Amino acid sequence: MHKEPKSVFIKARCQKCKNEQIIFSYPSTEVFCLVCGETLAVPTGGKAKLKAYVLEVLK
Repeated sequence: MHKEPKSVFIKARCQKCKNEQIIFSYPSTEVFCLVCGETLAVPTGGKAKLKAYVLEVLK
């Protein structure tokens, strides 16, 4: 039996400037928008607290 990893990459859209970027679902540091610097995800010790719109989960 093959176990699927819990972590995935997420295509997210910044709420401020609408930039789309790919982020990790379990980040160890805060993730910022590469265009405007807005916070997209905050680490929680597990799955990130997202502050961006999730467009797609990439597997």
